[in-house]
Amino acid sequence: MKTNPGAKKRFSLTGTGKIKRKHAYKSHILTKKATKRKRNLSYFGQVDKADEKNVKLLLASK
Repeated sequence: MKTNPGAKKRFSLTGTGKIKRKHAYKSHILTKKATKRKRNLSYFGQVDKADEKNVKLLLASK
């Protein structure tokens, strides 16, 4: 099975098998957002357990 190119750009696996993702709302219209909010959006998040199986299928990982 091939890796989905869109998923390849958006997700990455950690060493323990969890899936890292970027936060949304960090690309434009940043002037009205508080510095704290922008800083917290810049950190990586984790994919929810409910979506993990589907994302792993897209990444064609075991």
